[in-house]
Amino acid sequence: MKHITWVTLNLVIIVMFLFQAVVTCNARAMGSTQKLRVLAAKYNVTSILVFGDSSVDPGNNNNLPNTWHKGNFLPYGKDFSHSLPTGRFTNGRLCTDFIAEALGYRNIIKAYLDRNLMEVDLLHGVSFASGGSGYDDFTAKVTNVISLRKQLEYFKEYKIRLGKLVGEETCHRIVGNAVFILSTGTNDFLQNYYIDPTRSHRFTIAQYQRFLINCMETSIKEMHLLGVRRLAVVGMEPFGCMPMIKTLKNSVKCDENMNQVALSFNFLLKAKLSSLEATLRMRSVFVDIYGVIQNTLQNPLKYGFTETEKGCCGDGLTEFGTSLKGLNTCTNHSKYIYWDAVHFTENMYYIIADEAVKSIIASL
Repeated sequence: MKHITWVTLNLVIIVMFLFQAVVTCNARAMGSTQKLRVLAAKYNVTSILVFGDSSVDPGNNNNLPNTWHKGNFLPYGKDFSHSLPTGRFTNGRLCTDFIAEALGYRNIIKAYLDRNLMEVDLLHGVSFASGGSGYDDFTAKVTNVISLRKQLEYFKEYKIRLGKLVGEETCHRIVGNAVFILSTGTNDFLQNYYIDPTRSHRFTIAQYQRFLINCMETSIKEMHLLGVRRLAVVGMEPFGCMPMIKTLKNSVKCDENMNQVALSFNFLLKAKLSSLEATLRMRSVFVDIYGVIQNTLQNPLKYGFTETEKGCCGDGLTEFGTSLKGLNTCTNHSKYIYWDAVHFTENMYYIIADEAVKSIIASL
């Protein structure tokens, strides 16, 4: 009886600890949200416009005929409204959805290529992002998705549509006061450099990192010419900690060589952003998700997580994309950091969004 009492007491303590962790995180996030809304009103932030990869793609890949890189089937979207798989590579919402909600617009950002996109959706922001893309145009060719260059072409088209809707002057104001988010880069290594010889035969890792930084610089300069004045660039995650990578390496530990590649790339990215901000006279900010994700992986209970080693779907070690179709999921989605073997859960994206919101607040 005494043993049962202690077991019960320990379980109660653990549950209380996890509950307190979630409450604390939510309270901090709420404070950040309130600050952002005040600043958004003060600096007349009009909308959120998004470029990048699967970390911020709400479904643009759904309408691409020749790619396997899609997430418009269950169990993706299992915790979205009405358990609807939208094309987001997670169980619910993405970090950009939470950021849009924090700004006070709506609780989701729609895909620009969504066939049900309405004119009103253009006013408060859309996402041009495409899962599987990167800074390097060749990365998008590997999986037949939308390159960053093509995403910028869609942005030009968006401006024309918006101009017809509200007039050129208002269009210019909306774009000039929008917050732009650029989140990409991981695929350049995982789906390009490490598996296709086209780049690895031409560049060393260090050379390829600089090549990507040059690609990013070209894209940001193009954005500036198109009217972008507020830009948040998301750094690279510690992709050596992905369940899929650890499985392929036959290790329970993160691949520190890969993580070092991500860290050194982030250093170059941050330096280039500072340089561009000075020369282009635009507000830009680096969003450090590497640190947030590492901290969460090392201190999961602090954020309400209990599973860090595998994804919630299937065996959680290898599946993502179409290989996820129809698989069973874990019982408690909220306790997992990863949804599949590559992408994060909605709860993890919420934590990343909170860090992004803090960075955006600092840049306004």
